[in-house]
Amino acid sequence: MTKFKTLLSILLICAITSNCGLFYNNSPEGEVSSNEPRFTNAGKIDLKVSKIDVVSEFTPSFRRPNVEHLLPISIEKTARIWARDRLEAVDYSSTKQAHVIIKDASVTEELQPAENLFDRDQIKYHATLYIVVRITDTNSLSSAGTEVEAWRELTIPASTDIEDKEQYWNKMVYDLFNDFNQRMDYNIHKYLNMYIANDTTVTNY
Repeated sequence: MTKFKTLLSILLICAITSNCGLFYNNSPEGEVSSNEPRFTNAGKIDLKVSKIDVVSEFTPSFRRPNVEHLLPISIEKTARIWARDRLEAVDYSSTKQAHVIIKDASVTEELQPAENLFDRDQIKYHATLYIVVRITDTNSLSSAGTEVEAWRELTIPASTDIEDKEQYWNKMVYDLFNDFNQRMDYNIHKYLNMYIANDTTVTNY
């Protein structure tokens, strides 16, 4: 009976928050997938546009303190996957186009020396994801857009071995996209609802 109640509570939380697009082990000590997260469980957002372009304005430096190139899961690649999984162009005769612009997909690290001899040095990682979704009309040159900047921080002992470190990195990226996916979904339905096919939401500004 207790297990049933626990399962029911989890299902209710998923239904209320609509944040169950990603599934993985929540514990840093457990196995977190090293594959890029997918967002198909969250469903498609059908846009009344003829085309969806995904472009990246982020250029990795490959120099510390930037370390995004060391992570098993690329934030930039996952952002492209998010656009493919969540957004769909459904009006091929439209003069409108959607643009998904990846502004930032960086991860930086910062060494935090121990304050005394008996403590261990720490490393703090800061992951940032900044994406703009913009819809433009090639006829009228009008446009509308929304943006989300999400971030996550992780602090672990500097002596953490690479296998465990990668698990922590993977969880940080999954948490980052859980947050981003929920917030961008909300923003699109709030600020770009007039471009969503079959959307009955009435937005008050």
